[in-house]
Amino acid sequence: MAAGRKHKQKKIKELNTFSNVFQCYEFLNPVLQDKDNNQVDYVGKWSRDFFKNDNPITVELACGKGDYTVALAAKYPDRNFIGIDIKGPRLHTGAKQAAEQGLTNVAFVRIKIENIIHFFAPGEIDEIWITFPDPFPKDSHEKHRLTHKRFLDKYKVVLKEGGIIQLKTDAIDLFRFTKTVVEENKLNMLYYREDIYAQPLDFQELETKTFYEKQFLAIGKSINYLRFTL
Repeated sequence: MAAGRKHKQKKIKELNTFSNVFQCYEFLNPVLQDKDNNQVDYVGKWSRDFFKNDNPITVELACGKGDYTVALAAKYPDRNFIGIDIKGPRLHTGAKQAAEQGLTNVAFVRIKIENIIHFFAPGEIDEIWITFPDPFPKDSHEKHRLTHKRFLDKYKVVLKEGGIIQLKTDAIDLFRFTKTVVEENKLNMLYYREDIYAQPLDFQELETKTFYEKQFLAIGKSINYLRFTL
């Protein structure tokens, strides 16, 4: 246990040295700081001031180790990618990989997802991925699910009109809950499929497998995917 805690602390310390990582240390005070502890404000200016281009932005929510963020950034150099998670040690893996691969179209942000409207301007995000989030299986916890309407209302602010939201998960109850949310709120379901690996994939992006996804597949779980617009 002590060795694990020490390793975790080492990751947190190293995370604070990455130029592609920005962190909010006080969640009631939604400001970002860079590796030099300077306060930065990229709201409405992520592409121009950080990425130094005008390319579209894809955000991965609950990105964990950043598998999708890094893989998509390598695959699509003409887009900008931002991975968001609350856990610093998780972000460490993706941030380090992106730096080692020389990917300049990647950033990682440590914030609470419910605060997303404080860190992006209206319509600044072009696409959202939600990859294997905590399913919060208890009905009493459904408001914490990242596809609950209270979260969708926040995404609607920062997502451009017609921007796509994509969910990939092993949790079938969360998957079907999301389908119900889309239908009840009369949103536009673009694609819905359970057990996507049971047949040839319809989208190349789905070929990427996250750290957690590989574990789920190893124990025989099926993977589900949907995409919709607000």
